[in-house]
Amino acid sequence: MDRTTGTWDRIEGNWKQFWGDVKQKWGDFTDDDLMYINGSREKLSGRIQERYGIAKDEANRQIDEWFHNLP
Repeated sequence: MDRTTGTWDRIEGNWKQFWGDVKQKWGDFTDDDLMYINGSREKLSGRIQERYGIAKDEANRQIDEWFHNLP
C-alpha cells in the first residue's frame, strides 16, 4: 500500500464533502459515479481509468496528486 493509505480514511469518512473537489479535478464524473465510488480509492482509480482511458499507474498518480493538494 502507498503512504496515503493511512490518511485516506479521512476521504472515506467524509466522502460527500469531497465531491466538489473530485468533480473539479475529474469533470467527467457524474453524481452516480461519485455515489458508486463512495470514498473507495480503488473504485476512484477504476473510474478514472474508465472515463479517461488511462493506465492504472497514471490514475493512481493523479489521485496522489489530488490528495496531497487538499487543504
